[in-house]
Amino acid sequence: MAVKKSTDIFEKCSKFTRAKELMSVGLYPYFRVIESAQDPEVLINGRRMVMVGSNNYLGLTNHPKVKEAALDAIRKYGTGCAGSRFLNGTLNMHVELEKKLARFIRKDAALVFSTGFQVNLGVISALVGKDDVVIIDKMDHASIIDGCRLSYGEVRKFRHNDMADLERVLQQNDGRGKLIVVDGVFSMEGDVVNLPEVLKLAKAYGARVMVDDAHGIGVLGKTGRGTAEHFGLEEEVDLIMGTYSKSLASIGGFIAGSEGVIHYIKHFARSLIFSASPPPASVAAVSAAVDIIENEPDRIERLWKNTRKMLKSFKALGFSVGPSETPIIPIIVGDNEVAFRMAMMLQEEGVFANVAVSPAVPEGKALIRTSYMATHTEEQLDKVLSAFEKVGKALGLIP
Repeated sequence: MAVKKSTDIFEKCSKFTRAKELMSVGLYPYFRVIESAQDPEVLINGRRMVMVGSNNYLGLTNHPKVKEAALDAIRKYGTGCAGSRFLNGTLNMHVELEKKLARFIRKDAALVFSTGFQVNLGVISALVGKDDVVIIDKMDHASIIDGCRLSYGEVRKFRHNDMADLERVLQQNDGRGKLIVVDGVFSMEGDVVNLPEVLKLAKAYGARVMVDDAHGIGVLGKTGRGTAEHFGLEEEVDLIMGTYSKSLASIGGFIAGSEGVIHYIKHFARSLIFSASPPPASVAAVSAAVDIIENEPDRIERLWKNTRKMLKSFKALGFSVGPSETPIIPIIVGDNEVAFRMAMMLQEEGVFANVAVSPAVPEGKALIRTSYMATHTEEQLDKVLSAFEKVGKALGLIP
C-alpha cells in the first residue's frame, strides 16, 4: 500500500532545524540585535563593538545634516504617503530627488523606488519580454535573479567576470533582444566588474547593459558616482541602478537612464506601481546624503585609505581575501562550520562581522564578510586586525 504524501504546506517548517541547532550551541550569527546607530562602533547587549559588517561606507547614516533633513521632511509631509507613486504617492520631493539623482549619475532621468530590491524586480521584469533574453553574471545579487524570474524572457548566466563565457552566451543568442545585467561591485567578493569588456561585447552583439551599482555609488569613481565613472564609461552604460541603504544613508533605490526608457519603466514596473511610495524622511535623507558626497570628497579619500590599510594587513597576516579590490573584504575560510565559529569568536573579541555560507557563496568558499567606513579610526581598525589575528590563529587559518 502506497504511503500517502503529506499535503500540509507547513510540514517543511518543522523539518527546518539547522538554524535552531546553531542557536543551541551559540553559533548562530544572524539577526543579531543592535541597540545603536550604524556607526563604526555599535552596542550589542550593552557591549560596545567595532562594526565591520555594515554597508555604511561613507558613514552618513548618523550624520547630523542627514538626520535633520529627515526630521524636516516629517514635520512638513508627515511619516508616509499612504499610496503608490502611480496614484497618490508622488510628492514634489520625489520628483526633485529624481532630478538630483539623474544629474548626479549623469543620465537624462531617474526613477525612485521604495527599496533597491524592488528596482531590480521592476526594471528587469518590465524590459525583458517573452522573446528576449536577460544575461547575468553567476554571482549577481539575489534581487537581479528574482527580477529575471519575474520576467517572461529566457535567463542565461555566464561565469563570474568571465568575458569569454559572456561572449559565448551572446553568440548563442544573436538576433534576440538582449539585456546584460551585472553588479558594479560584487557584494560578497568585493571585486569590480570588467565593465569595459562587458560594454565592448554588448556593442558588438547589440545588447543593452544595466549596472547594479548598489555597492559602487559613493565608493568608486573620483567623485563617488560609481563603477561607470571609475572606468570613464558613464555615457556607454544604458541603465544604472543604485540603492540608498549603503552610501546614501536610507532605504530605497533608483534607476537612471534615458528619458524614454525611464518613462516606459515608470508605466510597466509592477514593483513601483503596486508598492507604497518611499516615505518623506527617507527621500530627504538621500537628498542630503548626495549633497554631502558632492561637497565632502575627502570622505571617499578616507574610505580608500582605510580600505588599502585593511587589504594590505589581512594579506600580510596570511588570510585569503580573494579578488577583493574595494571596501568589501571577504576573509575566505572554506568550511561553513568554521565560518560560524569564527564570527562568534570575533564577537567575543569585540568585532561585529558578517557570515556568508553556501548557497550564498559557492560550496567550500564560506567567508567572513567585512566592510569598511570612511569614519573608522586607526585604533578601531587595529583592534579588528588584532581580533582577526587571534581568532585566525586559534582556528588554524593563519600560521
